[in-house]
Amino acid sequence: MDNYDVIVIGAGNGGLASAATLAVNHKKAAVFEKHNIPGGCGTSFRRGRFEFEVALHQLNGMNTKDKPGPTRELFRKWGIEDAIEWIPIDTLYKINLPGGRGVALPADKKKACHLLCREFPEETDAIRRYFHMVWKFNEEIADFLAKSAASPANPSELKKFITKTGFPKIYKVLAKYGVRSTQDVLDEFFRSRELQLCLSAYWCFMGMPPERFPFSILARCMYLYTVDKPYYVRGGSQVMSQGLMETIRRHGGSVFVNCGVKRILLKNGRAVGVEDENGGRHYAHKIISNVSPTVTYAGLLKDEEVPDACRQYFKSYTTGISALTCFIGLDCPPEEIGFTDSFNLIYDSLDANKDFKNAYFTDTKTDPIVATCYTIDDPCVSPPGTSIITAGTLKYGEAWEKLSPEEYHRTKYAAADEIVRRLETRFPGLRGHIEEMEVATPLTHMRYLGHPGGAIYGYEQDLKSSVFFFPQDEFIPGLTFAGGWVNTCGFGPNYAYGDKIAQSILKEGR
Repeated sequence: MDNYDVIVIGAGNGGLASAATLAVNHKKAAVFEKHNIPGGCGTSFRRGRFEFEVALHQLNGMNTKDKPGPTRELFRKWGIEDAIEWIPIDTLYKINLPGGRGVALPADKKKACHLLCREFPEETDAIRRYFHMVWKFNEEIADFLAKSAASPANPSELKKFITKTGFPKIYKVLAKYGVRSTQDVLDEFFRSRELQLCLSAYWCFMGMPPERFPFSILARCMYLYTVDKPYYVRGGSQVMSQGLMETIRRHGGSVFVNCGVKRILLKNGRAVGVEDENGGRHYAHKIISNVSPTVTYAGLLKDEEVPDACRQYFKSYTTGISALTCFIGLDCPPEEIGFTDSFNLIYDSLDANKDFKNAYFTDTKTDPIVATCYTIDDPCVSPPGTSIITAGTLKYGEAWEKLSPEEYHRTKYAAADEIVRRLETRFPGLRGHIEEMEVATPLTHMRYLGHPGGAIYGYEQDLKSSVFFFPQDEFIPGLTFAGGWVNTCGFGPNYAYGDKIAQSILKEGR
């Protein structure tokens, strides 16, 4: 039997961040991870002579060493900033429009605005008004978040606060646009569907089509990735996960891999410890779950231990989307096939909302394709004269779960072949240069992450379930959550939220 100050279930980004902050503040923290490496989505794997990044496209909140952003400040606090090589990225993303037109947006407000005005001159006034609004929106939400952080209000009380009559007077732009969809706002400003696609790219980071994607998240992404600049990490996200694990251990904490948690132990209704997969029991003052609330409540607690209020609360939250991803190693440099920008969003029509509906099916004929070439950001990511491309589409897990083993194998490779075929129309010669290719489906993500439906973004992050309405209410004393299931998903947000949870525990004085 072991005793700790805090036990963390799952070594994903939020869990590692929580444990790292606790460890550097002299708390005895233990992380239990069922996989053989830490990181969750923040990992990599090898096939042949290629090491493939699982999830990271761009890291936000870094800025520069002299003017550190919030994410860089966290890595500095954890003592691993200088142990990691950070690679700045000059382009936010490239939108590949139907017909072959491409628009690459610079990671600079003035340059991005100027480029879009040049590409869409008939919308110049609207573009300038839109950028001004987005920046004003972020100024107001930053002020609101600062006041919220200083308030002792719990999530339910915060929801009541934002509905008070004084709110729209203080935060006029936030009140006008804070609870509207991306599509609704873009329709207010722009007529051109092509321009709308150029400005709505971050919907794919949350797995929601523009008509359901909260504009507030789009506005935050556009602002943060522009102001603090996007970065990539030499060696991929696995380097960050390993660094966090080393920080935890260096400061007296423990990280147990190949050792998942079988159940949470309660005493008089309070979480007091965990039982691991090997039957070992470990106790702590606080338990942080970095796995989904669905798995935590339904899988790690006895049925009679789950409060009825908890069951009712989570009925309004739906498991989010997963993905079908092709990890491709090429025997040529990216420029040989015309791949010039690291992060690409590829459309075959101007109706992203309609095309998104194909995410409920297994084929990949019409889905927007997200394609990233890590070699452009980091030429050392693969052997000289080669390149790595990760290309895929967002897919819900349900249709894949219904397939027989024979159907699954056939469907998986047919869907991947269609993605390669569509990529070839943009990057001629790609197929002939494929040396290695691995394909991951929602079932693959389910297997390695343990997430319901293979979800990669937690619960669906639509207007009713995110921003001010994340599922952050707690129902069992001593048990709290970290990560993208209860907060904005993504690397930077998960590190920040994991740190926030740790800070709240430190304030409790345990």
